[in-house]
Amino acid sequence: MADSTGALVTIDRVHAARAVAAELGIDVLVLTPGSDLRYLCGYHAHAMERLTALVVPRSGDPLLVVPRLEAPMVDAGPAGALGLEVRAWDETDDPFALLATEVTARLGSAPTRVAVGARTWAEHALGVHRALPGSTLELATPVVDRLRMVKTAPEVEELAAAGAAIDRVHARMGEWLRVGRTEAEIGADVAAAILAEGHVGVDFTIVGSGPNGASPHHELSGRVVQAGDLVVVDIGGETATGYRSDCTRTYAVGGEPGPDVAEWYAVLQDAQEAAVAAVRPGVTAEQVDAVARDRITAAGWGEHFIHRTGHGIGLDTHEAPYLVAGNDLPLEAGMAFSVEPGIYLAGRCGARIEDIVVCTDEGVRTLNEGPRGLVVLPG
Repeated sequence: MADSTGALVTIDRVHAARAVAAELGIDVLVLTPGSDLRYLCGYHAHAMERLTALVVPRSGDPLLVVPRLEAPMVDAGPAGALGLEVRAWDETDDPFALLATEVTARLGSAPTRVAVGARTWAEHALGVHRALPGSTLELATPVVDRLRMVKTAPEVEELAAAGAAIDRVHARMGEWLRVGRTEAEIGADVAAAILAEGHVGVDFTIVGSGPNGASPHHELSGRVVQAGDLVVVDIGGETATGYRSDCTRTYAVGGEPGPDVAEWYAVLQDAQEAAVAAVRPGVTAEQVDAVARDRITAAGWGEHFIHRTGHGIGLDTHEAPYLVAGNDLPLEAGMAFSVEPGIYLAGRCGARIEDIVVCTDEGVRTLNEGPRGLVVLPG
C-alpha cells in the first residue's frame, strides 16, 4: 500500500472481525472513527457529526459508509487498497437510513444484535439504533479486543520503534530536568523532543516533582524543581502509523537520595523486574500483577502501590489486556503491555518504573531500555 501503514493492515482483519462476531451471535458491527476503525481497515478518519462507519454484517460484503466530501480520503489511504465497497452519502441524505438499508439487504432481514465501538459518539450509536428498531445495541469490544490484543510481527516492530524513540527522549532528560526550572518548562522541552525523536504526536508528558510525584497522573504545574527532589517522568507519543510509546523513569535531581529512599526504591525495582520476568504464555494477567504487588506488600509498602500493574498498548496507549487483580485472561504470544508498578508517598514523593513488553513464545521481549535504577542528575 502507498500509505506508511504498509503491511500492517490487510482485509484479513475485517474478515477476522466478521468471524468473531458470527461466533458471538452478533449480526452486524458498526465501527466509527477511532482506533478500532483504523485497526480494521486503515482508515484514520476524523470524528465529527457526519457519520463515517465501517459496517461488517455476519453475511454479505462489508462496506464503508462515508460523507461524500471525504470519500477521496478513503481512496487515497490504505483502506482504498482493501477492496471495500464505499457508500458515499450526500449532505441531504440520511446516513443512518442508508446504513440500515444496506445491512438489511445483506442479512436478508433486519438485524437483532448490533455492536458498536466502545468510543462511538452517542449521537451516532443512537442514530444507528433508531434506524434499526427492534435491534439491541451492544459493544463491539469482545470482538475487536480479541483481535487487537494479539499483535502481529509488523505491529510489534512498530511498537519497538516507538519504544526506542521514547528511550532517546529519556536519555536526554539531563538537558531539561534541572533545579530551578518548573515542571511546565521541562514538560514543554520534553514534548518538543518527543516529536524531534520520531513521533508525530505527543500523548502525555507527566513531570511529577517532589510531592507531585505521589500523584500518578499529575498534570504539569508551575512547581519549581528543587535540589533533592525525586521526579517521576512518564511520557509517550504517537508514531506515523498510529502505534504508541509509554515509558516512565524516576530521577533524583541535585544529588543522591537518602538511604530511606534507596531502600524502598530497591523494592520497587525488584518488583518491576520480577513482574517482567514472570511474563510468558499461559500466565494470567492478574498473576503478573500479583508478582509485583506481592513483593511490594511483603516489604511493607503495599498500601502505597495504588494502581494496576499494567495496560495493553497499540493504537491506543491504554487498551486490553489490563494487568490487574480479577483479570484471569491467559497471556498469549503477541500481547503487548506495560509493566509499571509504583510506590507513592502522599505529600512527599513517588516513583514508578515502566517498560513496554511483549509476550513471546520464549517468554518476554522488553521494548524499552535505559537504566531502571534511580537516575541521579546533577541539577
